[in-house]
Amino acid sequence: MSSNRRSPVPSGLLPMPGSPASSWAMYKARFASIFRNADTSVLVAFWLFGLINNVLYVIILSAAQDLVGSDVPKGVVLLADVLPSFFTKLIAPYFIHRVPYSIRILVFVAGSSAGMFLIALTPPDKSVGIKMAGVVFASLTSGGGELSFLGLTHHYGHMSLAAWGSGTGAAGLVGAGLYVVLTTWIGFSVKNSLLASAFLPVIMLLSFFVILPRGPLREGARAKEYDIVPERDLEQDDVEDMPTDTAAASLLAPGPAVASTAFSASADDSAAKFRSNLRRARSLFLPYMLPLLLVYVAEYTINQGVSPTLLFPLDGSPFTRYRDFYPFYGFLYQLGVFISRSSIAFIRIRHLYIPSFLQIGNLVLLTMHALLFFIPSVYIVFLIIFWEGLLGGAVYVNTFAEIMENIPNSEREFSLGATSVSDSAGICVAGFVGMSIEPWLCNYQVSQGRDWCKQIKVG
Repeated sequence: MSSNRRSPVPSGLLPMPGSPASSWAMYKARFASIFRNADTSVLVAFWLFGLINNVLYVIILSAAQDLVGSDVPKGVVLLADVLPSFFTKLIAPYFIHRVPYSIRILVFVAGSSAGMFLIALTPPDKSVGIKMAGVVFASLTSGGGELSFLGLTHHYGHMSLAAWGSGTGAAGLVGAGLYVVLTTWIGFSVKNSLLASAFLPVIMLLSFFVILPRGPLREGARAKEYDIVPERDLEQDDVEDMPTDTAAASLLAPGPAVASTAFSASADDSAAKFRSNLRRARSLFLPYMLPLLLVYVAEYTINQGVSPTLLFPLDGSPFTRYRDFYPFYGFLYQLGVFISRSSIAFIRIRHLYIPSFLQIGNLVLLTMHALLFFIPSVYIVFLIIFWEGLLGGAVYVNTFAEIMENIPNSEREFSLGATSVSDSAGICVAGFVGMSIEPWLCNYQVSQGRDWCKQIKVG
């Protein structure tokens, strides 16, 4: 698609006008205009999809320190939580469309709950490997859920993407906040906190089968009776051999009136379609996949590799245990993610590489502090972690908003699902980096007389 041509920008996704004198009135008017014609059921359903699909992932990462203690790098938990999701997103876009959404939801709910039960019911003194097996179950279903629900937004419009983005941001806030409240403030055991979370996926069933209107999904299924020809010029023989009723029906159907849309999806050209999808995926890499990859490498290296070592003397912090720093950092990060992912209807970022490079700057800054201990107060680190979450959430949701605006309708569902592999790929890279950087930073701190990172045990 030509870089100087864009699809018309939906009114709910335009940048905010910036007159200081009338900013509050403009915000109110804009909010009303965005949601006036939105289907509330769609918004609620997709918000809950985003919340529940991601909340277990966040709870697991928040519990990483309690699951493995200080002797095992938190990157191990991160990899178990994201590698299965990564491979699911990498492979599934090429075949998952054959599985009805209703069947997918049932599988996602069962797998997520089973994984959390396995994690929670494994005694603290038992093998870390058993807990990681439960993490893998939850990760597989989360990855399948993310690419499925992003694909589902294709049928329900731009506001469903905004609701999904807000829900995924809320998942971070709810997951990290709930874990902090239960384990730090109320004093529940890690086991009981994780057991309670195993029942959360049931909400996904309610969202899909009760709240979500099914009309747009049925219409989309009927529209898929006809598919796109792989990227090649249409030849005269193709048209002459085409059944008359098929061609006529396609040419009269809503959408672009081009003869190529008249080819039936049952034309048994799967190999050509696969090659076409690979070409599409390559075209997505530089504008969309790479900035999303970079921001996730940086932020999850911070979260799982650097933040466990961002410790301060207890008498200068709001905490009574060194164990409490890590989950609270996670909460602040997720708060930033929630705010930025929920802002897509009001604020747009077109240049995705700018926040990605700023995130890399955060990684360098916090790594240098873990080595040199030059930031004078933990509260400054709190602000940096919050800023980290804002940047990460902004790149995520604006990447998919750009795809919805710039990618042709016929390729959009695939593009949304295929691009979602970038965040998992970035997290995988960060997991491997974190497994090396956390022990190195911790050991260096111990050699400098700061042994706080060694005072954290399995919960």
